[in-house]
Amino acid sequence: MPDPKGFLTTGRQTRRRRPVSERAQDWGEVYDGHPLLPVVSLQAGRCMDCGLPFCHNACPLGNLIPEWNDLVFHQDWEAAAERLHATNNFPEFTGRLCPAPCESSCVLAINADPVTIKEVEVAIADRAWSRGEVRPEPVPRATGRSVAVVGSGPAGLAGAQQLTRAGHAVTVYERADRVGGLLRYGIPDFRMAKRYLDRRIAQMRAEGTRFVTGTAVGAAVDAADLRARYDALLLAVGATAWRELALPGRELEGIHQAMEYLPIANRVCVGDLDAPTISAEGKDVVIVGGGDTAADCLGTALRQHARRVTQLDIHPQPPDTRAADQPWPIHPKVHRLTASHEEAGHLYGDQYGFRAERPPADGDIAAAGGAGGGRDGDRVPGPGAAMPGAVGGAGGPAGPDIRTYAARTVRFDGDADGRVRGVTFLASPEPSGGPPGAVAEQAVPAQLVLLALGFAGPELDSPLIGQLGLDLAPHGTFARDADFATGRDGVFVAGDAGRGQSLIVWAIAEGRSAAAAVDRYLAGSTALPAPIRATHRPLVL
Repeated sequence: MPDPKGFLTTGRQTRRRRPVSERAQDWGEVYDGHPLLPVVSLQAGRCMDCGLPFCHNACPLGNLIPEWNDLVFHQDWEAAAERLHATNNFPEFTGRLCPAPCESSCVLAINADPVTIKEVEVAIADRAWSRGEVRPEPVPRATGRSVAVVGSGPAGLAGAQQLTRAGHAVTVYERADRVGGLLRYGIPDFRMAKRYLDRRIAQMRAEGTRFVTGTAVGAAVDAADLRARYDALLLAVGATAWRELALPGRELEGIHQAMEYLPIANRVCVGDLDAPTISAEGKDVVIVGGGDTAADCLGTALRQHARRVTQLDIHPQPPDTRAADQPWPIHPKVHRLTASHEEAGHLYGDQYGFRAERPPADGDIAAAGGAGGGRDGDRVPGPGAAMPGAVGGAGGPAGPDIRTYAARTVRFDGDADGRVRGVTFLASPEPSGGPPGAVAEQAVPAQLVLLALGFAGPELDSPLIGQLGLDLAPHGTFARDADFATGRDGVFVAGDAGRGQSLIVWAIAEGRSAAAAVDRYLAGSTALPAPIRATHRPLVL
């Protein structure tokens, strides 16, 4: 146990965000430099080293959280990095992008603030990279077997790295011009800088993984021919078929899917474009949707200097505390204020009649219930513990939430030239939903509408489905058995293409587990870890 009294004597303290007035003017990460290692060590000391560590099972990767917490507390950072990488190929990705169900299941979260697991994870990974402790791991002896991986998102990359390290000759095919999938073009730089992705890809290349970009399997390359050229085929094409909103006016100019909008902004950041072809600058923007992608659209629009942004969420506003029907250790649906929403409240608060207030200073973090400078979704309140409406710590003022909850979009309104000019929706007078029928029609101006409604599954019009003779599961994903195998010999499926839209930790866990299944298929047995089976699901009631 790191510190027998740590959870009693040390309050939860999280990483500081940069001031809104500063970070909203650039595309750099929202957090203020690297975590302070002495602070991280103290936070790791809050871990109770539980006899039954529920954090293990809440994370599909099976991360050895109490072990690396103990090592960090005792300043053995190199050993902590080894234990972290034992279960996770890309901890610097998950430490920045995962909503941390492991923290929701922390035993401390029953009646107090959980351990800052994500903060410890990303600090370990970043320190290991800065010290040169993360190095390529080339295999000493090749097996003579070859594997093609289709897709280079987190599932494809994890599967490819595991199979390469098992000694197989692995080639990753990516239809975009750069490796990374949604990590490359779907995640804005202010959430994860692309240098973290680039250095992992360089590590994989040094280990022997080969990448072929700009090649759409099923179109440029026949999938059946690809299968014939390799000893096994791993499909990790993701769930990229976005959900549509078929309403009157959908054909109007100025209405775009989130994944038409975000990649363009990412290409501007990398220098491919001088200016975005879809821009929020000077416009009234309406975002339809309430998830992480909607928050990414919000953060991007305000950095493009939108005049005003309105977000419509069809769901009622979640409670500030864990609801009775979502008991510990389930990851609860509670009201969270992301970094993008903090920025929007600060920048657009006057337009909504808000008065921005400064949240607690660093010294008040424990007294405020641990909100502090929290990361997105950081606060996981126990029974009766309220989540403060504004987060951001001493990084700058934070305004209230600008989202409109319980809002159902009715139609898109246009002008005589066929351009969108507004959105009409029905909204309950109460964010929590209100009584049935108690709704009022409202309209907001819009010259740009972004649809962030999630993803239905893989693209069902892809030619590779017919070329490989794949079957479809009832929910529209590629059918597979519990060991990730399809009905076609030597063809396996990993990630969202088989699971459906999910979290990055599930994608990496799927890639690792599918790699073990492929290795077993090729060699008859495997020493690769398989943290999950394809049938495993998150803990829910």
